[in-house]
Amino acid sequence: MSINVKLPDSLVNQAKSHALVQHRSVPKQIEHWSRIGKIAEENPDLPFSMIRDILIADQEAVVGEYVFS
Repeated sequence: MSINVKLPDSLVNQAKSHALVQHRSVPKQIEHWSRIGKIAEENPDLPFSMIRDILIADQEAVVGEYVFS
């Protein structure tokens, strides 16, 4: 579901510069920051490095499971 949201120009401009470096669109950059903030709020004891690792792992392709015969 998509909705229009008004954001401050300063946030959009920051997202543009970060999006360019990270090879993301501006909406995807804002979504990325939102996910970081959500994880941080839900897990206040997690360091940012662990949050980053969680997001990286979440984006990795699912690898087939080992099958033992």
